[in-house]
Parts: sequence; structure tokens; C-alpha cells
Amino acid sequence: MLSNVFKNAAIYLAIVFFLLIVLFRLANAGNAPRTVALTQLPEFIGSNDVTSITVEQDQQTLRLYEKGDDARPAAVSRKERASTLFPTLDALGVEADTLGNLELGVAPTRVSDRLVGVMFALVPLLLFGGLIFFLFRQAQGGTNQALQFGRSKARLLTGDTPSVTFDDVAGVEEAKQELAEVVEFLREPEKFIALGARIPAGVLMVGPPGCGKTLMARAVAGEAGVPFFSISGSEFVEMFVGVGASRVRDLFEQANKHSPCIIFIDEIDAVGRQRGAGLGGSHDEREQTLNQILVEMDGFDSDTNIIVVAATNRPDILDPALLRPGRFDRRVVIDRPDMRGRRAILAIHTRGKPMAADLDLDVVAKQTPGFSGADLENLVNEAAIHAARRNGRAIYMADIQEAIEKIIAGPERRTRIINDEEREIIAYHEAGHALVMASLDHCDPVHKITIVSRGMALGYTMNMPENDRTMIVRSKFEDDIAGLLGGRVAEQIIFNEVTTGASNDLERVTRIARDMVTRYGMSERLGPLIFGEREEMVFLGREIGEHVNYSQDIAEAIDEEVLSIILRAQERATQALKDNLERLHAVAKRLIEVETIDRSEFEAMLA
Repeated sequence: MLSNVFKNAAIYLAIVFFLLIVLFRLANAGNAPRTVALTQLPEFIGSNDVTSITVEQDQQTLRLYEKGDDARPAAVSRKERASTLFPTLDALGVEADTLGNLELGVAPTRVSDRLVGVMFALVPLLLFGGLIFFLFRQAQGGTNQALQFGRSKARLLTGDTPSVTFDDVAGVEEAKQELAEVVEFLREPEKFIALGARIPAGVLMVGPPGCGKTLMARAVAGEAGVPFFSISGSEFVEMFVGVGASRVRDLFEQANKHSPCIIFIDEIDAVGRQRGAGLGGSHDEREQTLNQILVEMDGFDSDTNIIVVAATNRPDILDPALLRPGRFDRRVVIDRPDMRGRRAILAIHTRGKPMAADLDLDVVAKQTPGFSGADLENLVNEAAIHAARRNGRAIYMADIQEAIEKIIAGPERRTRIINDEEREIIAYHEAGHALVMASLDHCDPVHKITIVSRGMALGYTMNMPENDRTMIVRSKFEDDIAGLLGGRVAEQIIFNEVTTGASNDLERVTRIARDMVTRYGMSERLGPLIFGEREEMVFLGREIGEHVNYSQDIAEAIDEEVLSIILRAQERATQALKDNLERLHAVAKRLIEVETIDRSEFEAMLA
């Protein structure tokens, strides 16, 4: 914006200076030297205001006469002064017959004098008036001007704008069906009005980040064929008081002019948080903006076809007045896709890319549980980058595998220097994880074991589920804890020492065991109770504290039960490794030799 201001100011100043130069040249047009014959000198002086007369002879310039010279009497007329030229020439020894024309300097005429005076009087006025005009033009015109902060910044998309359609969205079929009805409301409102149905005022899309809420809104815009206003929740609030409410009013005024239409507010939690949660209880600009949104959404006329679509990943902090029927009538959940949805999303993102024959999207979908749509898009992109790095002409399964590991654990760090003693400890640590997981029934199958450093991990054991899981049983938690403790137990058995390499394993073990006791009611001693209530202050941060609704005795019992769960799992891991001690040595030695063991080789070693 500043660059445009400086550019316009420079153009204006250049025009002013150009006009000044033109006026100055016009004012001095009468000052150009004149050339007249010697015989015409008396007549010429009588009709012009001559300032000087010069005669050039033998490359010498002789000043013969100058206006205002004190040596000349002021009462002498112009013709008389001209007649004195000939005696002066004789006195200087210059013969008049040898002279041709004389060069005369003529003073500006009276008209030129007035023009110069007017010009210098108008210069300050031109500069000051131009500055005022320039400032008002910047304040009132254009979309990037300084005083336009009260206007809505919503971007209008029409039917001519290329956009996404429902064919470009996969993995959320139920959400697509809900929003397809919204599109049908706008296309054929008579069909629903005839049955007494009311067009929904708003649709709220909720779900984790990266699951396609904004993409779904773009698809609605592409399918509806009506004007689509897009704005972010943070664009309403500025540093000036009242700007947010003014922008809301302006947005809905524009929407009324383009009705039927859709308004999309992305990240509505930026202005839709619960009122009265501010520190000190004072008036909040964000609350004023929210109040205006509430009024505008519930103040529609009955024949106004405007639907507000909003997206957020924090529906728990939204104001209840925003969620009541009449404002956001529908809540569409866009969650992480299941295996079938991941397969469909991968098919969309691999469309138009050269894929190798060995690439099986069903296998990739199985290996990516918990991945969102954005994660899968990033996965395909990372695989394409890896294929280009090795100068390949197609994306192979190995590229996909490398991309999955890079996203989960980070990039490889083969240049990291690790001595032989530490390599042996890491090998036994990862072999302990793998063998305990393989010996327990409820652990996920081991997919890969490696001692190659990735990210912050010195090595890792990757186990992946065969199918998506929505509920977890208690035995699954217990087996996972034992598998996580397998690395530390292997270090104790082989080296009779423990290292810091199991710090992340212990963090996960403690968190799982404590959640089993306090959140899932999986403790036989304490029973099916929930202990502690998490409080999330809207402005102070997420989970800043936990409300303790139990006594000190119960707290001690919780700690004892958590420790008991972990110790039982440690005993199971110890017994599993002692029963497979030869296999532990074999897997560790193989890791030291080749650094990486895949699933097929590991299963062959167990067989």
C-alpha cells in the first residue's frame, strides 16, 4: 500500500513540475536576444524595452549601452539614446559601415511580468491543493486505501470463477450429502418451501485440522452456482473500536444485494468464542463483532436466501447463542478418513501423476492410519519430490514408503556419528521392542525395524494396525505398554544397565497408564470412575489446569495403581524377552549388520 502511495505522489509532483517549467518558458519567451539592422535601431528601441546592445567585431564584444547605466541621463528619451550610438562607435574606432546586424537583449514585456507574478503566487496553492486532493483520493478510492477499514474484506466468487467441485473431495461422503442439500436449497428453494421446510440459516463444519473443511466450502461454492463470499474470522477484528461490527454489517449488506448467495467464514472461533470470558469482564471488541454476527444471522427476512457456512476445529469454545437453531441449524462433522476414505483421497491426489506399476494404493491406505486429507496430500507430494531427487520418471512404492517414514519420524540422519558401543545398545533396544510386540496378541504387527537415526530418534520400530480401530480394549493398552517397555528391558537383560534412550517410551507409558485409571475407568481397585476435570480457559490457554475432585488418599491410590499397571507390563516384557533370548541376539546382530529389517525378513527370522 505504501509503495502505491509513493508512486502516486511521485506522478503528481512530476506533473506539477512539468507545468511549472512550461509556465516559466512562456514567461521568458520575450527575453530571447533579437537581431536588427543598424538602420532600424531607433525605431526598434522606441517600441521595445531594450536592456543591452552589443556589437561583435574582430571576435571582441563591445558593451555600448545598458539600461540603467548611471553614466546616461535618465531623462533622455529612447530615440535620443539610440542616436548616441553612432558617436559612440566613432569614439571606439568602429566604423558603422562595417557592422551588420546588432544583437539586442529585450526585457520581458508587461504581460510576461504579470504571468511570472501569477505563477509564483499559484505555486504554493497548487502544491497544497494537490496534496489535499491526493490524500482524499487515497482515503476514498480503491480497495487498498487507508480509510477503507470499515468495509468488509470478503472475497466474492461468482459462477465464472474456476473452483473445486464435489468430485475433488473424498473420504467425507456423509458431509458431502449434508452440504449437497444446502446447494439444492439454493438451486430449487420452491421444492422445499412447498413442503413447509425452512431454508437453514447456517451450517457449521467441525473437525480436526487438515480434514478438508475449507476444501469442502470451496466445493460448495463450485457446485452452488451462486455468489460466494469468503472471509476469515480474524479479518473482522482490527485495532480500531467498532470496525469488526461495521465489517459484519457491510458483509451482510453486500450479501443481501447478491441474494441468493453463500457466506463462508473460516476459523469462526476467532470471533465466536464465548462472551464474558475476557479478563476483567470489560467490553471487548471481539464480543461486539460477535453480537453483530448474531443479530445479522437471526435478522434475515423470511424470503432472503442467504446461507452462512462456517468452519472451526474448536467447537467447544463457541458461544452457545451462535450454535442455537435459527443461526447454525446444522453441524457437519468432517473427521479423519477411514481406510476406504484414505484410498479415495489418495486416488484424487495421485491423479495426473506418473505412478509405477508396483504402487498399490490399498496398501498405502492401510499403512497410514490416522492420516488426514492434508497429510495424504503431503505424503504424495513428498513421494514425488523423493522420486525427482533420484531422477526417476515415476513414483514407486519405495518413494511412498520413504515419504511415510519421513512424515512419521523425520528425515534420515545417516551422517550422525554413533560409536560401535552405542550402535549395539540401540540395536538391542529396537530388537527388544520388536520381539515383545511380536510375542503379544494385541500389539500391532511390526512393519519395520531400523537403527538409522531419523529426526530426534536414534532408531525406531514401526508397528502399524491392519485395520482402523475406533475402540480400544484394556488388554490392548496393557500389551502396548509392555511393547514400549521392551527396549528398556532388553538393555537391562543384555547390558545390566539402562540408558536415556527410553525417555520417550516412558513418557508414553505413563500417559497411557494414567489415562487408563483416571479417564477410562480401567482400574479394578478404583472402579469405573473419572478422576479430575480438565478446565480450558478460553484466553489463558488450553488445559491450563485440572480441577481435582478427589481426596489426597485417592490421589495416592491413583499413583499406586498407575505404577502397578506399568510394573505388571514390565514383568510381561521381561518374560517375553527371556523366552526369546536367542532371537533377540539374532535380530540385534542383523540390525548391526544391515541397519534396517522390514516386515517380511523379521517374520522369517521369527519362523
